[in-house]
Amino acid sequence: MQGGMRAIFSRGNVIKNAVLQQVRMVNPLLKPVAFSRYESVSPARIEEHGFESTTIADILKAKGKGADGSWLWCTTEDTVYEAVKSMTQNNVGALVVVKPAEEKSIAGIITERDYLRKIIVQGRSSKSTKVGDIMTEENKLITVTPDTRVLRAMQLMTDNRIRHIPVIDGKGMLGMVSIGDVVRAVVSEHRQELDRLNAFIQGGY
Repeated sequence: MQGGMRAIFSRGNVIKNAVLQQVRMVNPLLKPVAFSRYESVSPARIEEHGFESTTIADILKAKGKGADGSWLWCTTEDTVYEAVKSMTQNNVGALVVVKPAEEKSIAGIITERDYLRKIIVQGRSSKSTKVGDIMTEENKLITVTPDTRVLRAMQLMTDNRIRHIPVIDGKGMLGMVSIGDVVRAVVSEHRQELDRLNAFIQGGY
């Protein structure tokens, strides 16, 4: 999985270079135009208007209302068994952990990996262990904001070997995205960019 994500990081430049090469082969007269659109533009401008423009807010919007304000959560006082049961019923791999009666105050996160490493491997009882005893605490969490670029989020997840990342703004918790959400967004954006470049080659605009 890690190798696959690293491959995706380089895919944008590979696609872009391949299409530019095709432009030069199809019509040498288009070379100055192509270079002015892609090679002479500053990196910041390319990032803003071309590849890598999707943000975490776009992912939350695409996921729908269930990802914005009504995300799945448990409390520090719930048992690990209850948390794992909720993950299973909702087909997710992690839950946000909040303090009792404070749904917007994030206390940490509990994942399937926490359950395996801190309950199963250590021979503890999931029905008598509190979520707060095994969760990753808030001060150790890697988080993103709605404005974070998707590729930046993917880099954070890859570097820290995590599969879920909470989304937080100045008002509190907004939701959570998974590595699957991020990979789908990156692939979709590169596919759209390739379509735009192909349309440019064919004189579509």
